[in-house]
Amino acid sequence: MNDNSSTLSASKRSRLWTIALLALTWMLLAQPVMAEEQLSIEPININEASVELLAELPGIGPGKAQAIVEDRQANGPFTTIEDLTRVKGIGDATVARLKDEISLR
Repeated sequence: MNDNSSTLSASKRSRLWTIALLALTWMLLAQPVMAEEQLSIEPININEASVELLAELPGIGPGKAQAIVEDRQANGPFTTIEDLTRVKGIGDATVARLKDEISLR
């Protein structure tokens, strides 16, 4: 082997390492974006959801979930998200916290 072939080999290795590092960097930086797209969760329709599904909402639990269903049955569907405040134990702060996790249809 002459010096030319070993220099060329080192140059190729250097380029391959650069490409590999760039690819790894891209994968690491793109990972959170890709994970966020995969984890998008549909909002829960409070006018149709079961007690079990409503109970999974943060700050709701089984008792408030049951109260939501009972209110819905007694008073008809919720027409605004703020209507949830008519349920005992659910105030403006809870509604604000849930606004991105619930829907009306």
